[in-house]
Amino acid sequence: MMKNLILVGIGGAAGSIARYLCQVAVNSIYTIRFPVATLLVNVLGCFLIGLLYALAERTSVMPPHYRLLLGTGFCGGFTTFSTFAFENMDLIRTGDTTFFLLYVLGSLVLGIGAVFAGFFLIR
Repeated sequence: MMKNLILVGIGGAAGSIARYLCQVAVNSIYTIRFPVATLLVNVLGCFLIGLLYALAERTSVMPPHYRLLLGTGFCGGFTTFSTFAFENMDLIRTGDTTFFLLYVLGSLVLGIGAVFAGFFLIR
């Protein structure tokens, strides 16, 4: 268990640093109000987690400890949106459309609502 925590922690730290560096680089190029950097990081993270889990399913190149380091750790630190997208793809693939809709709508409505609640609670 401790080895798994260390792998996730190392991957998460690397992912967080990579996210920060990407955002600094993108924000130095684009100065518009649209969150280009966040969109780019989220899409890139989704692409990476798709590659990782496809490799894990199709080959033995991706042992479980690599999935923890790169999937849960790096992609989770880089963007939790990648995990959200992967879980939704999994729900669609298994035919759980009701859970897919509940998860998407619940995450958006409750997540944005929670941000407003936290903001206005302090304000």
